[in-house]
Amino acid sequence: MKASNFFVGLATGLAAGTAATLFSTPKSGEELRTSVKTASTDWKEKLADVKVQVNQLKESVNTLKIEAKTNVPEAMAGLKKSMAEWQEGTAPAKEHLQLEIMAIQNAIEELQKSISKDKKDDDEDDKKYVKNQKNDDYSSEDDKKVSQ
Repeated sequence: MKASNFFVGLATGLAAGTAATLFSTPKSGEELRTSVKTASTDWKEKLADVKVQVNQLKESVNTLKIEAKTNVPEAMAGLKKSMAEWQEGTAPAKEHLQLEIMAIQNAIEELQKSISKDKKDDDEDDKKYVKNQKNDDYSSEDDKKVSQ
């Protein structure tokens, strides 16, 4: 819908509403003519103000559109440039962090291997201890038998 169609409809509606109001009031002919003249003068002034405001709005929209066409690409180019600079600046730190992460992962793997080896050694020691305890128990029983 075009703005001109809207304002034509608005003006027509206002004129019809004003006419209906003026003709439905109980006034004398002279009072009615004076009221109609005053109302038409007021509405003409208001309609002129609306036209001025619509024109200002159109100019503002056109100005904003022109500014957007020039400023948005400049801003996007600036953002892309800043992003590229940031990526270049953080690349060494990124590489350093990746190396540190790999070193930590290797250390964790070695620690896990060491823990599992220690656990196996402890299990073997426990088995030897239990075996020695059983042997000691048998020896004690043999000593008791011999002493009796």
